[in-house]
Amino acid sequence: MKVFYGLTHFKPQNIKPAVALGVFDGLHLGHQRIIGRLIKEAKRLKIPSLIVTFFPHPQKESSIYSLSHRLKLFKATGVDLCLVIRFSPAFCRISAREFLQKILVRKINPAIVLIGRNFTFGKNAKGNWQMLSDYSKMAKFKLMVIDVLTYKGIAISSSYIRNLIKTGQLIKAQELLGRPVSIFGRVTGGCGFARTLGYPTANIEPDHQTLPAFGVYAVRVRVAGKLLNGICYIGNKPTFIHSIKKPRNKKVCSTGVKASIKTSVEAHIFDFENNLYGRRLQIEFVKRLRPEKRFNSIQALAYQIKRDILNCHKQLRLQFKCPQ
Repeated sequence: MKVFYGLTHFKPQNIKPAVALGVFDGLHLGHQRIIGRLIKEAKRLKIPSLIVTFFPHPQKESSIYSLSHRLKLFKATGVDLCLVIRFSPAFCRISAREFLQKILVRKINPAIVLIGRNFTFGKNAKGNWQMLSDYSKMAKFKLMVIDVLTYKGIAISSSYIRNLIKTGQLIKAQELLGRPVSIFGRVTGGCGFARTLGYPTANIEPDHQTLPAFGVYAVRVRVAGKLLNGICYIGNKPTFIHSIKKPRNKKVCSTGVKASIKTSVEAHIFDFENNLYGRRLQIEFVKRLRPEKRFNSIQALAYQIKRDILNCHKQLRLQFKCPQ
């Protein structure tokens, strides 16, 4: 898949493409239906398939997936091209008619356009599928409007899935995504607190994505093409902060370095000792084991971690029939 970042870098095609328009945040089952139909139509017409997506999120929502994560998923669908349009303040001021005339027709020049029925565009989201339908007749491109997909009576939407992830309802979110809830991130240096307890962790600096609710999770970690079992913590380390009796807006690492408190994402990978600093990992969430909790002592926390790991092994065996 060839990716064009911005309209200025997009080169007009010799053959008019089949185009799918949308943010496609999460690439959930509804989005997959649109893109699957896009690829089918492109093959039928023997023309390139093109996804036109927008970044950052037009509704200023936290993304289910970062742009890089989204592009990986687009590539996996088999689409030929992707145009990423930056949703800047200037682009936000473009009217719906200007978008159709100056961008869609003059710049992209589609043979066929596919959208979800709830797709909107232009300043104040004034453009909709009906306006696009009227314009398509004049501009002489075919329009296909895909109805909103429902699952077990629920309309599938990114906003609904985003809320499921934030509240820790991973199984339900996974059903609507069609894949496990996951995040990408780079491994960075941490405080070394988990190592002192005997459980070294990879501290993940997540891409700009929606994170699951604070707590402890059974996970699978993709490292260099391998899928490894592990346990992941997301939270603000309340036991550690309380134990060092420092102000809530500061923390002290084992190195004595102070830093601002922020949400921690830490993964302990079972039976793995290689150095991961600087590497990018994908964390796939299997099950929430428990919510975050502040313990009265570091010793109590260490005891709970042992119980969490035993429970994690049990859940992974049940889910994937992993060996002991």
